[in-house]
Amino acid sequence: MEDFALTLYEERRPPSSGTQLPAAPRVLYVTEGELEVSSDAGHARVLAGSAWHGTRHCATTTGPRGAVVLRYELRRGPRAPASATAGVLLDHPIALDPNQRYLMRCDRVEFDPGGEALPHGHRGGGIRCLLEGALEVRVGGQPSRLMTPGDAWFESGVEPVHAIASRDAATSFIRVSILPREIKGRSSIVYVDPAHASVKPRRYTVFVDEPVDL
Repeated sequence: MEDFALTLYEERRPPSSGTQLPAAPRVLYVTEGELEVSSDAGHARVLAGSAWHGTRHCATTTGPRGAVVLRYELRRGPRAPASATAGVLLDHPIALDPNQRYLMRCDRVEFDPGGEALPHGHRGGGIRCLLEGALEVRVGGQPSRLMTPGDAWFESGVEPVHAIASRDAATSFIRVSILPREIKGRSSIVYVDPAHASVKPRRYTVFVDEPVDL
């Protein structure tokens, strides 16, 4: 294993503002407004509630109403680089083996009111950020935390996680995970009790499921 980290930035940018981002495996998820992204791979318009993925240097420009963007980046090294346009919501080490093949997945998870994610793990680690509602989350033996919109947390995939959504409001979060490449297109979840796999109180929208080179 080598030192890698996953960082989640939040960008709150004014209308028609531009910025340059260096090459890195990244996901840009737009929560408000819209974003134009240009790179050697092409040009894309990213609307609120959707995501873009790339690994090359890119330029981004906000639309006429500005944009709020959740920017996930994977990197080597112990410290997140400073950003003039964004604040760090969470920076967390992630255990990766350079000899293994990985993919970067971004999906949105939506809970039914009072929905419960019974104890489970995942095939890899990642950062979640609550978009709406409220979610009580217990990771491993840690005390439960009540997540509210804008809160971010890391799950390694190893410790069992138990989560319960608000009974009074729609609840959803966005996550970016680094997973084994062989599960492309398949769920990463592993239940502590396999019988719980039939309980499905939540829905998934996958935006990105792409190979990433370390």
